Amino acid sequence: MPKKFMQRIHMIQEQLKLDKKGPVAPKQKSYDFKIEKNLSVNLKLLQAIFSKNIDVNFREFRIGKDQVEAFFVNIEGLCDKNLINLNILQPLMWESKKIDWQGDYSITSIKKSLVNFNDVYEADNISDAVNGILSGDTALFVAGSERALLVGTRNWEQRGVNQPESESTVRGPREGFTETLRINTSLIRRKIKDPDLMIEMLQLGERTRTDVAIVYVKNIANNKIIDEVKKRISTITIDGVLESGYIESFIEDTPLGLFPTVGSTEVPDKFAAKILEGRIGILVDGTPFALTVPMLFIENFQVPEDYFVKPLLVLQSRLIRYLALHIALFLPGLYVAIITFHPHVLPIALLDTIIQSQAGIPFPAIAETFLVLIFFEALREAGVRIPRPVGQAVSIVGALVLGDAVVSAGLASYPVVIIVALSGIMGFLLPPQLNPMLMLRIPVLIISSILGILGTTWAYVMIIVYLISLRSFGVPYLSPLLPYTHQDMKDAFIRVPWWKMITRPLLLNTKDVRRVAKGQQPQPEEAGETEDD
Repeated sequence: MPKKFMQRIHMIQEQLKLDKKGPVAPKQKSYDFKIEKNLSVNLKLLQAIFSKNIDVNFREFRIGKDQVEAFFVNIEGLCDKNLINLNILQPLMWESKKIDWQGDYSITSIKKSLVNFNDVYEADNISDAVNGILSGDTALFVAGSERALLVGTRNWEQRGVNQPESESTVRGPREGFTETLRINTSLIRRKIKDPDLMIEMLQLGERTRTDVAIVYVKNIANNKIIDEVKKRISTITIDGVLESGYIESFIEDTPLGLFPTVGSTEVPDKFAAKILEGRIGILVDGTPFALTVPMLFIENFQVPEDYFVKPLLVLQSRLIRYLALHIALFLPGLYVAIITFHPHVLPIALLDTIIQSQAGIPFPAIAETFLVLIFFEALREAGVRIPRPVGQAVSIVGALVLGDAVVSAGLASYPVVIIVALSGIMGFLLPPQLNPMLMLRIPVLIISSILGILGTTWAYVMIIVYLISLRSFGVPYLSPLLPYTHQDMKDAFIRVPWWKMITRPLLLNTKDVRRVAKGQQPQPEEAGETEDD
């Protein structure tokens, strides 16, 4: 074998040894070698790259009457063996003998004549071939050809399209994203049958090489936002991307903030609706959770079902969600502030009941409230982490038993248990994205215990000021409230009928602003009037 080829194989083997000693920078490992006409050279290179991997299959065979040497490489478990046997091996080993090749056994001729696959493409270097093999393709090499043929034989165990767990609805589609990227893109294509729907693919992760799709409608989305999303994603350098949360932490405007500035969902119709508004979506292979940007604060209170029911029902539901946020965040602190500094604002009967319940409690109001809050959060976490059949029983029974035990032991009073329980229940009305924000309950509680209602008010104002300062890909986080945009308020606290939602959100600066044609207001017929009349 020529000396230069032995040097390449030796270099690959040295890289494999370095991997065992410790971390290697991704750029140190490079297989950017051209495919050689000498088949044994290509075989030795690939065997060195996939050294001692028992799930990598090397199959050598011959093609045509001239018995031209060839081999293919794939990974067991990522490929469909029946497809390989019927559509690659059988045509190349047997059907090829019926063809007059006239000495042309090139990859291009084989692709046109024998390989019965739709997803077939050529590669001219070892690096592209390795990437295809690791993704589940079968790489075919033929003696005398400087190109390889990558055949789309991908097939692995995957979860079907089921109802999403984190975002359940009473009315609306029940399908959710899966862990397979191609299934997710097909779900979006089913929702938006528009040739202007763009799905651009790229890979992230020097080790995992995870497929990532950027989704947007070309003649709707703002080019500046599209370019900014691509720029932030392209600068990500990490060894692996296993979930969309990896990308979220790199591209969000405030990585250390508690308020989410990147939306996430596992509901295809919600994802499609945001794309149609002019947002950009990000799908990641291996996770059912998709990302959308820019994200506004009011999106936390919008659920897919809001757009399938009557507007008055939506108004009621959204007001309850806004109220739930305030109760979950400020009620414990407000209770401690009133009991500690302002008991005179309570009715005499209620104050007397609270004083009697606190008789014998060895802790101040701040301590007992903090203690019960910790108990509640521990129970909530336990209900999420342990197996579901047991989790519900533990969370319910644990809350009852611990609540009664804490009061009976004189560690907390009944009013505190009620306040914390009410705050926790209201937190369940909020979407999972707002759960990190509930961590602010503790700081609000501490400030309120020091400054009273003034401290609660100060904490509320500071949170509002902080929200005003936030941006999501250049869009003000509190819009359309601050800055106020009258036309975008039609889907904030209320949701006007669809025939009134004429424009897309103006702050997104979309190319196509109009969503509904004018004159779409329904004209009810008069009672008893028919066409015959």
